[in-house]
Amino acid sequence: MDPSSTSSPALSVAITVLAVLLALTGFGVYQAFGPPSKTLSDPFDDHDD
Repeated sequence: MDPSSTSSPALSVAITVLAVLLALTGFGVYQAFGPPSKTLSDPFDDHDD
């Protein structure tokens, strides 16, 4: 029995969407707190009133 024939296509789509969401979240955390964050500027610090 082939396990791929018993799973529904909706499950594959849901897993794909979840994987993309987790990848984008991980990338955002990396950009915010990882090495690339050293080049970010704070717009509130740039404009002291």
